[in-house]
Amino acid sequence: MTETADISILVVAYKSRATIENCMRALEAQSRKPREILVLENGSPVGERILSSDLPDGVKLVMRDENLGFAAGNNLLAKLASSGWFAFLNPDAFARPEWVAELEVAIQRYPAVSLFGSTQYSSDSSDLLDGVGDVFHATGLAYRSGFLRPIALLPNEGEVFGPCGAAAMIRRSLFETLDGFDESLFCYSEDVDLAFRARLLGERAIQLRRAAVDHVGYASSGRRSEFATYYGVRNRLTIYLKNMPGWLLPVTLPFHVTATAVLSLGAIKNRQFRLFWHAIFDAMRRLPNTLAARKNIQNTRKVTTGAIARMMSWSSYGLLARMPDVRPYPDETIHKPSPPAP
Repeated sequence: MTETADISILVVAYKSRATIENCMRALEAQSRKPREILVLENGSPVGERILSSDLPDGVKLVMRDENLGFAAGNNLLAKLASSGWFAFLNPDAFARPEWVAELEVAIQRYPAVSLFGSTQYSSDSSDLLDGVGDVFHATGLAYRSGFLRPIALLPNEGEVFGPCGAAAMIRRSLFETLDGFDESLFCYSEDVDLAFRARLLGERAIQLRRAAVDHVGYASSGRRSEFATYYGVRNRLTIYLKNMPGWLLPVTLPFHVTATAVLSLGAIKNRQFRLFWHAIFDAMRRLPNTLAARKNIQNTRKVTTGAIARMMSWSSYGLLARMPDVRPYPDETIHKPSPPAP
């Protein structure tokens, strides 16, 4: 075993001075060291920017004056990284001491898998989860499963539709095949889009139970902020139209339209009804580009529409309650077939 794991940790920071110290301290305490840690100061306002003096020795700081967004920011760091694996970590996610070690074990245990998610605990409530993988529902809505649910619901390790980008790992070669995150999304749900495109190529994702972080969540933007609402709504429609394959698109479209209408009514309570429909309008205005991307994605698809349908959730209760949806997946080091007799 090498002195360091073949993992580059990529941290895109925006207005993150309140959390970056704890994030870096947790990485310093890792029982297994990553090959490198790269931090992007992503155009925070003057006075709120991370400086090299805020970071431990050896951490590479990349400065940008403008906000590139989460997608382009991580793409930039990935181009500068040198490892065979990229671990994305939010600056408000604090890795538990065995996080890197567990990621490295997972690489060895699942040699055919290129996407991994971490167990996310709520940093504010010790008895609550923050997330255990992303679920894509038949309505075309994606959700972080287990969000603010009791830790008693923590599932066993297994397969999920995709990992939450707050603490996820991807094989470098797959990330490059996918051309990284879709930079047109800017921020929010770009991890769902990346996982969906990976699934369409036949890739699978494992949610790890013991690779864990404590996550604040929405530390930079606020959960109900206009920023979060706009990009969340706009990107949700774009990702649905771009990736939903074959017959699933017409079958699920009525569900998606209905869900969108219901969510728009919920936006009234937050005084964001006009903003909600402005985001929908902007998504439709970008429709030619979305359809062009869809054509390319669907032309290179390697799995059947049915395979995607089986990995989606069709449970209304699961959607409303943000229930985990982790499926059994064989541990390849245990279930590897015996060699033939001599």
